[in-house]
Amino acid sequence: MNGVTQPPILKHLQTVSDVTRCRMLRILARQELTVSELCSVLQLPQSTVSRHLKTLQDEHWIASRRDGTSRFYSMAAGELPSDARGLWQLVEEQVGQGRAAEQDDLRVEGVLAGRRSKSREFFASTAGRWDHVREELFGRTFHLYALLGLLAEDWVLGDLGCGTGQVSEVVAPFVRQVVAVDGSAEMLGAARGRLDGFQNVEFRQGELEELPLADGSLDAVLMFLVLHYAPDPGRVLRETARVLRPGGKVLLVDMLPHERVEYQQQMGHVWLGFSEEQVGRYLTAAGFEQSRLRALPADPGAKGPLLFAGTARRAA
Repeated sequence: MNGVTQPPILKHLQTVSDVTRCRMLRILARQELTVSELCSVLQLPQSTVSRHLKTLQDEHWIASRRDGTSRFYSMAAGELPSDARGLWQLVEEQVGQGRAAEQDDLRVEGVLAGRRSKSREFFASTAGRWDHVREELFGRTFHLYALLGLLAEDWVLGDLGCGTGQVSEVVAPFVRQVVAVDGSAEMLGAARGRLDGFQNVEFRQGELEELPLADGSLDAVLMFLVLHYAPDPGRVLRETARVLRPGGKVLLVDMLPHERVEYQQQMGHVWLGFSEEQVGRYLTAAGFEQSRLRALPADPGAKGPLLFAGTARRAA
């Protein structure tokens, strides 16, 4: 061109000078679609759609990603230079008017309805065995681990009676710090080995009746299968309240009342489980409020007594 450099805007004008490409861009700015879905929406053969997609992709107006055997296309609006974005705003306003755009939008809704229909057909045929299918694909506990994302990431969390660190290992990735406390040096040794790779777990040896923690130093406390070993559960919960900040929460997991007397001889249990009334009295006397206890579902493979989960907040 006689040594004159072509302004970039002219290249962009060439790209959007075709009405089919403009329709594609308008559609892909709103919904990610495959080639076959675009063919259905535009009512054009695959060869024509693929040719225009290649032009748009070569000029970096669209992006694509692979999902299994399918490839999905979308408009790369965030990656366009400012002059191209400004040009597209003008073009889109014109292309979006008229019956062709209305028809495109209706056909896109039809494509999405087809996707939903496939899902509904699958679930209609699988509803009776969906739990088994999901468990077979993803295991029995994935949804429980996912719920850990509800923990506040800035919390300092106490795992009291941490044992070998199983609970600390699960929660540590979701909070700022875990303080793992146990009275047994052997248990703490096992927990240290288990949690060696975690930088946000601190270990302290001490009895739950006299916790080696400062007042109000924890945002939440976990106590899993610990309280039935405590000679004085009320004192343990008073100490728990002391180390929690006002409004801090405690989660207790322990056994419901049972008659397995042999546990006292074989495993050193002091208490044969706790009723809702017992736990409520302990928590209230220790300075907790909003206490709640729920029986946990029985695990078909478990041989021990049924468990409960109890929660409460330290009163302000």
